[in-house]
Amino acid sequence: MPYDVLFGPRKLMHAVVSDRLLELTGTIAAGGNKQILDKLDVERERGITVKAQTCSMIYNYRGLDYLLHLVDTPGHVDFRAEVSRSYASCGGALLLVDASQGVQAQTVANFYLAFAEGLKLVPVINKIDLPSADSKRALEQMRNTFELDTEKAVLVSAKTGLNVEAILPSVIENIPAPTGDHLAPLKILLVDSWYSNYKGVILLVRVFDGTIKAGDSVVSLYTGLKYTVGEVGIMYPLETPQNILRAGQVGYVFFNPGMKRSADAKIGDTYTHVSTASRVEALPGFEEPQAMVFVAAFPVNQSDYEHLSDSISQIALNDRSVTLQKESSSALGAGWRLGFLGTLHCSVFEDRLRQEHGASVIITPPSVPFRIVWKDGRETTISNPADFPDADVVTNKVAELQEPFVLTTITLPDEYLGRVIELCEGNRGEQNELTYFTSTQVILKYALPLAQLVDDFFGKLKGATKGYASLDYEEAGFRKSKIVKLSLMVNKEPVDAVARIVHVSQVDRLGRQWVSKFKEHVDRQMFEIVIQAAVGRRIVARETIKPFRKDVLQKLHASDIGRRRKLLDKQKEGRKKLKAVGGVVVELAAFQKFLAK
Repeated sequence: MPYDVLFGPRKLMHAVVSDRLLELTGTIAAGGNKQILDKLDVERERGITVKAQTCSMIYNYRGLDYLLHLVDTPGHVDFRAEVSRSYASCGGALLLVDASQGVQAQTVANFYLAFAEGLKLVPVINKIDLPSADSKRALEQMRNTFELDTEKAVLVSAKTGLNVEAILPSVIENIPAPTGDHLAPLKILLVDSWYSNYKGVILLVRVFDGTIKAGDSVVSLYTGLKYTVGEVGIMYPLETPQNILRAGQVGYVFFNPGMKRSADAKIGDTYTHVSTASRVEALPGFEEPQAMVFVAAFPVNQSDYEHLSDSISQIALNDRSVTLQKESSSALGAGWRLGFLGTLHCSVFEDRLRQEHGASVIITPPSVPFRIVWKDGRETTISNPADFPDADVVTNKVAELQEPFVLTTITLPDEYLGRVIELCEGNRGEQNELTYFTSTQVILKYALPLAQLVDDFFGKLKGATKGYASLDYEEAGFRKSKIVKLSLMVNKEPVDAVARIVHVSQVDRLGRQWVSKFKEHVDRQMFEIVIQAAVGRRIVARETIKPFRKDVLQKLHASDIGRRRKLLDKQKEGRKKLKAVGGVVVELAAFQKFLAK
């Protein structure tokens, strides 16, 4: 009998729990800290999950064999689409809470997602072996925050293996088995996919009705494309072929000939047999996640452009939430504009470029999309500062400029409440709610501009609370805002790679910061270099780099003032001519250092 179970959002903690359950069921050999479901190097190094991973287990309970489907999901808000898709393949979830830290912001957010999907939740308290563990407090938080029956909570230590064997019996007793009719027409939901160089696109599916086996002819109800099934199987823990997949199971499918394009595998699509396509209704799909953070990527050396292009394309094959668009900069050359779900998603992508493909890349600071409402009723969303209209166009043709906001949920100890409120207010936040869910723990909700959130807000929050705060957020739409384009100019020539769209309240501070930082990395020339930060025609900050100067008066000792003045004027005229014909040479290393975090 197949059962489904999904893990909650505490990453490194539930990676160890996953390993213990896989060992308990004999799916993997016992011993060691494997993190078997973390398949990327960056996941193991950072202790995070980037992509949801699945594994099937067979567990004998009271004389019966149960087939359990385990999904290890990301916890960070950037990868919430992965969590939502995983919920569709499961019937229940283990809600893991750290006994030493208690309920976190991600726990709250993922609980409501699971609750909305109607999943049955099994509360589990982990790390009960730690000296700082307070299981009673964690249980009280779960009871007060989620109104769960904590009498059935399982208290474990995944590190030592204490009481881990009690988890699976609790799953079988509390989570209902999946329903489905194996005699009905085939109806399978595409939950995830990945690309294999040898097999093409491999689909992870949940079978709701019917059966599927090698040789079957199936059709996508979304694209209308028809395929012949080459192989079906389960992840145990790697791809293990099976003769057939039945209603209620989760497994993988690939076709022969293979599906060549990842874009053809539409997540949330419904597949059925060609013969029953007219009688099967499509299952509810998933909302496609939208890119909310944009950066530009350029190779350090333009001769490496093709290598960077191939590297980006290969990673994007298995990460279709990344948007790609070619871009060119007069300062940095040819590159790409990349769109991500959030700043962590961007950081992970950058790490994979460097580690897995050895790419040397310059990444610009993250920006967010903005919306322009024109006076003729049109609306345009822009993600590239180069597309921002000029000041005259804004005055004459634009009715309104808007920027995205998010609703943040912050959990923190009450002793840091004052600092966090000050931080949120300083980042243009609007307080929505303040709730004490225990005598010392606070849930704080603020509406914040997304542009402020991606500007290392989480790092500032951790610094203000000594690492005790947790943060989660959800989109809250666009709001009217006073935004402008801030440009950096070198001798009146704009540097396009550095331009940003910012709120007017940040212009002066950011402008002064830019010119002083850029001045540090630009070498002196034979003529004066003027570095300016400007909004339209208004100069908000300026720094000047003095030129190299030859001492033309060196050989003069007792000459009259007229002779001295003549030589100095001649030198001055020579500088003017040089400035007129010569361009400022800004080394690529200067941009690298300026754009570095």
